[in-house]
Amino acid sequence: MSVEMLTYAALGARLNISPQAARSLSRRLGLPRSLSDDGKALVSVDLAEIRHTPRPPRGRASSSALLAAKFEALKAEIARLETTAADHRADFERERERADRLAVELLQATAETTAAQEVTARFEALKAEIARLETTAADHRADFERERERADRLAVELLQATAETTAAQEVTARLEDEVAALRSGGLSGDSVNGQGQAGRRLGHLAASIVQADRKACR
Repeated sequence: MSVEMLTYAALGARLNISPQAARSLSRRLGLPRSLSDDGKALVSVDLAEIRHTPRPPRGRASSSALLAAKFEALKAEIARLETTAADHRADFERERERADRLAVELLQATAETTAAQEVTARFEALKAEIARLETTAADHRADFERERERADRLAVELLQATAETTAAQEVTARLEDEVAALRSGGLSGDSVNGQGQAGRRLGHLAASIVQADRKACR
């Protein structure tokens, strides 16, 4: 077994590969590395233990065809991505329009909610005002009932007073007639008959006065 210290270029020349391929191979095999005096990397390698068959070089035509195939594949992928991006753009535009419509509907719903709350507040205020007016009306109704009862009592009293006044006027007229009759009888008759008639008439007059006083007291 012969171990040699080779640079990547020398290792590539011995294995008929490029220095980059020699570097990759040494890393893949885990070959020990060190630095030379001039600072170049050296690998410790036993060429007899390395089983490496270099790939045959590809022709220029095959490389061009491979590049063309990769280019076409990339073009197809770009076209696919552009189509997908266009679909996503259309979806984005639709979602943005939908979001705009929802925003408008939300503003309208907010305005309607605010208006409904204002109407509800006004309705509650009207209910409170109606309740207050109903209470006031009930109070006025009670006052009206009391005043109507009082007016009914006053009407009864007025009727009674009117009746009593009419009766008193009738009694007064009768008394005046009696007094006039007494005066005329006293002047025209004799003294005895005149005094008897006067006494009877005075009794009737006293009875009328008493009756009138009783009516007035009722």
